[in-house]
Amino acid sequence: MKLAVFASGSGSNFQAIADAIQENRLEAEISLVICDKPEASVISKAEALNIPVFAFRPKSYENKAAFEIDIISKLEENKVDLIVLAGYMRLIGSTLLEAYHDRIINIHPSLLPAFPGKDAIGQAWESGVKVTGVTVHYVDEGMDSGPIIAQEAVYVKETDSLSSLTKAIQSIEHRIYPDTIQWLNNKRISQGGKTKNEHKTSVN
Repeated sequence: MKLAVFASGSGSNFQAIADAIQENRLEAEISLVICDKPEASVISKAEALNIPVFAFRPKSYENKAAFEIDIISKLEENKVDLIVLAGYMRLIGSTLLEAYHDRIINIHPSLLPAFPGKDAIGQAWESGVKVTGVTVHYVDEGMDSGPIIAQEAVYVKETDSLSSLTKAIQSIEHRIYPDTIQWLNNKRISQGGKTKNEHKTSVN
């Protein structure tokens, strides 16, 4: 399975996916990294692994459709099967959603539908919930609203701080994302290479 990883920041989930591939825990190839912030450190991580990068500045385009057309061209050149959002801080537009229907996934640091949007860990911390977690889901036109593929709970301990809770959630992210991509890859193989909108939910 050929992946395109979309990221805007440090690329910790990108690195987790790359590590899983190198350790043969994930049967996939990162064919391309897409980044909307040319100064982001994910770019140096990708370059260190000799992975092609398409970095762009959205403001240099007339509109979202214009830069998504460019992105689609790069995805097609690299024969990408699945788009993996990994800290990509931009809503996907209709141009890309239509071209890669049911082939775009995202990871979110909460048990969706709870705490969608930015700073989900901070939202959960401020609310005082005792259980939060991680969700992998398909991407649709909404904000973290697509069909859920996998979830894992993280229990908030009395001794937790916002920092320790963040670390616990990120640790789950770095494991569950490669595992879920592999699960999707297995489904794709069993369906003869086709992508099908099937979902699982596992709260551990």
